[in-house]
Amino acid sequence: MAAPMEVALVTDASGLLSNCSVWELHSGSALPGYRGGNSGARGLALLGGEHLLGAQLGKGYISVWELQRKDQLQQKIICPGLVTCLTASPNGLYILAGIAESIYLWEVSSGNLLAILNRHYQDLTCLCFTDDSSHFLSGGKDCLVLVWNLYSTLQVEHSQIPEPRHVWSRHSLPITDLCCGFGGPLARAATSSLDQTVKLWEISSGELLLSVLFDVGIMAVTLDLSEYHMFCGGMDGSIFQVDLCAWPVQRDRAFHSERENGKIFKGHRNQVTCLSVSTDGSLLLSGSHDETVRLWDIQSKQCLRTVNHKGPVTNAFITLAPANMFNPDSKPSVPLPKFSKHLHGTESSEDQGAEGVTLRLGLHQQVGANDAATWKR
Repeated sequence: MAAPMEVALVTDASGLLSNCSVWELHSGSALPGYRGGNSGARGLALLGGEHLLGAQLGKGYISVWELQRKDQLQQKIICPGLVTCLTASPNGLYILAGIAESIYLWEVSSGNLLAILNRHYQDLTCLCFTDDSSHFLSGGKDCLVLVWNLYSTLQVEHSQIPEPRHVWSRHSLPITDLCCGFGGPLARAATSSLDQTVKLWEISSGELLLSVLFDVGIMAVTLDLSEYHMFCGGMDGSIFQVDLCAWPVQRDRAFHSERENGKIFKGHRNQVTCLSVSTDGSLLLSGSHDETVRLWDIQSKQCLRTVNHKGPVTNAFITLAPANMFNPDSKPSVPLPKFSKHLHGTESSEDQGAEGVTLRLGLHQQVGANDAATWKR
């Protein structure tokens, strides 16, 4: 049985050749890309292994492609403003988008807009889910990171305001990136900021575990799958490797570039905007405003491959290629519905032509095309 193929998905601000380019990670072979527009930073996400989402740069909609139909958009999710960040839950049931200072939460099976969360004071910059889809994190220009329990958020009545589980306010400048490790609500999360620090937190308790101070602002952060190392992309183009198992354990550390020269990846000429580690922990993918994507050998810190783009790189991540990505005859198991522009339960009268009572079967349960049963009056 052939091993699963790892691919790199990359977007840049120009979108001249394609919206999203795809290449095989180990061989570097270029694969068919996704056409139509260009996706903004933190604005690319896989949905349920069957669709690709791209928040369009400078436009108020999200493009949706079926994974196997790269040359044709399936639909556009119209949004009330510019989408500054985007993510989808790993279980494929929910989509999150940051629009100004608000978080929009859609249910994939029905297309309903379930919640609009307004707890940030300035524009959102990044969003991410835990690996079990039970929690999500939001970061913004207000220097705050909020941790949300998805189930609690969905249970709140429309007349009430959902409250985040934790508010992390230890950063002093805008948040630039978020990364969650493995373990669901017991996972650790890394946050980066223009304040030149990266912080590691425990999601369950909300406790700060580690704070690392650098010489430059940090624009991107990621963890390897074993969570032995944290990789931090700087505004000067450097990528710093932080050992999380270093002894003695210190909650506050400073990364001294002159002393830690063996833990720096050097090659980019402008700020590093995105980072991703291969599943075996041996390769690091980085994208930069210098219009290149680089693939690095982590152990030697050598650059193995450089791919040139036509504009600043806005998204770059490694993923195991879903089975239907290269099968033109495959179809999604469930067609996507039309996504609502109105908060569920507050639609205009013409949208409420069929009144009913909705019974939710459960947070992680999906039945047919909808995970709800509806009785018509």
